[in-house]
Amino acid sequence: MAEDAASRNDQDNPYKILLESTKAIPWKLNWVTKQFEYIGPQIEKLLGWQQDSWQTAQDWIDRIHPEEREQTANLCISQSEHGIDHEADYRALTADGGYVWVRDVVHVLRSEGVTTALVGFIFDISERKKMEDVLMHLNKQLESLSFHDALTGVANRRLYDQSMEAEWARAQRNQLPVSLIIIDVDHFKQYNDVYGHVAGDQCLIKVAETLKGITRRSSDLLARYGGEEFVLMLPDSDRKSALVLAEKCRHAIEALQIPHAGSASAGVVTISAGVSSQVPSELLSPTKLFDTADKMLYLAKSNGRNRIESTGPRSEPSSKQSG
Repeated sequence: MAEDAASRNDQDNPYKILLESTKAIPWKLNWVTKQFEYIGPQIEKLLGWQQDSWQTAQDWIDRIHPEEREQTANLCISQSEHGIDHEADYRALTADGGYVWVRDVVHVLRSEGVTTALVGFIFDISERKKMEDVLMHLNKQLESLSFHDALTGVANRRLYDQSMEAEWARAQRNQLPVSLIIIDVDHFKQYNDVYGHVAGDQCLIKVAETLKGITRRSSDLLARYGGEEFVLMLPDSDRKSALVLAEKCRHAIEALQIPHAGSASAGVVTISAGVSSQVPSELLSPTKLFDTADKMLYLAKSNGRNRIESTGPRSEPSSKQSG
């Protein structure tokens, strides 16, 4: 008879019927005893735990993913003690050992300035989290695209500018040299005129791939600066090291043996390069480093192309280099 009466009371309570027919899972916790006074039966479908297994606040804490457990529990305790409504997203443990992303929205009940109970709703946000992960992945892809040249795949000018600014500041603090190699594909306009722009694009892709393969350190940065011009930033590298690497680049491009009937200096695609090295100071800037390398590139072009130029003396002059 008692069970029948309880059943009739439940049927006569439209609020309870309404709460238990929603996807949101209602609950109430006695803050004084830390005992659950109620949790909706929908919890069984979502997490697999029986409705009567939610006895205390500790049951709730134990069913939070270890990575979010302490932070979530501390947040709830602190906010509840101060009478502040709050919400928390976390992975809830399922009865079969899996996890479901949920959002707990909590309303604090108080009497005479003291917290007496918590009431709230648990929402399944697993699909939302999946979508957030997809969007985050897409945003990372977009960010990556915004820092890389669409044609060659190497860094673009935007990434070069940001990286140089950071490396310059670091080098200034540690008083270490920074070197820059500016590289230009010789007679590239004539290459496009003879072979067409599609072939020209393929040529730039091969050049970029070859130059990128020469750099070995993760701190070195190859970027397409514009058109047929590339820059190679070399942190912690002095002029001598930069010259060695520049010569490797020049030789590697020449070794590709890409035919270039329009070249006035060689029958194959070649590059010219200007090298500059500086130890940063308050009187120097990355712009000065670039301008110096650019002047050396102009000198390399003026002196016949397919060569490297830099400021300062050379200990090992090459037939392809002068200084």
